[in-house]
Amino acid sequence: MNRLMIAGVVLMFSTAFSGSTPKTPLNPSKIEEERSAVTAMMKPSFEEKIATIYSDFTEKNESMPALTTFQHAMKGYYKLLEQGKVDKKILTIIDFNLSSKIKRFWVLDMNTQDVLFNTYTAHGKNSGMEFATSFSNSVNSHKSSLGFYVTGETYYGKNGLSLFIDGMEKGYNNNARKRYVVIHGSDYVNRNFISTRGRAGRSYGCPAIPRKLTRKVINIIKGKSVIFINKSNEDYLEHSSYLNS
Repeated sequence: MNRLMIAGVVLMFSTAFSGSTPKTPLNPSKIEEERSAVTAMMKPSFEEKIATIYSDFTEKNESMPALTTFQHAMKGYYKLLEQGKVDKKILTIIDFNLSSKIKRFWVLDMNTQDVLFNTYTAHGKNSGMEFATSFSNSVNSHKSSLGFYVTGETYYGKNGLSLFIDGMEKGYNNNARKRYVVIHGSDYVNRNFISTRGRAGRSYGCPAIPRKLTRKVINIIKGKSVIFINKSNEDYLEHSSYLNS
């Protein structure tokens, strides 16, 4: 319908300024105004742009997050780019709408539209069993936190190589560093553990990943790339400044 309307406007515009010379001289500013209006109508919407990018990813890769999850992630990703908080055009999406026995952790290269990693990840022990259903920003809650993060620097701790992530959303995840919510490897997030227990193991709130992938993933995403932890949580979806700006 929109394309038909645009085509009609373009046809009317071209007809208005073709053919015999009009008796009344045309106002140049009016002509430019009409041209600008038509150009604006022909520009794709944000949703159309994201749908095109998503299509490019799905054509090249076997697995992608759901389109709605990707749309949410892209809103925050672009805002963080505009704020100058991103140095790497890498987007990590964690979808807690999915079971922990499903690969729900994606690392996307926004330059090449390649999925660099798709693997399992844990949620906090007090967030739920197979599914994450409860979230917190509080210290010692042992729950996962939703929203947008920017990756920081690495360190070596009790779980080996680990990566600080800084929460960008006050009230939802800005205590991540204080809580030591980090990316790290674990033996309770792999296919063998999941096939035995029927779910991945749980953390103290960290999105832990399979130990064999830890170094590769961390080296790709460290140094100011974006992480988005998604959940169809009414409170977060309604109040996140990154999703509603």
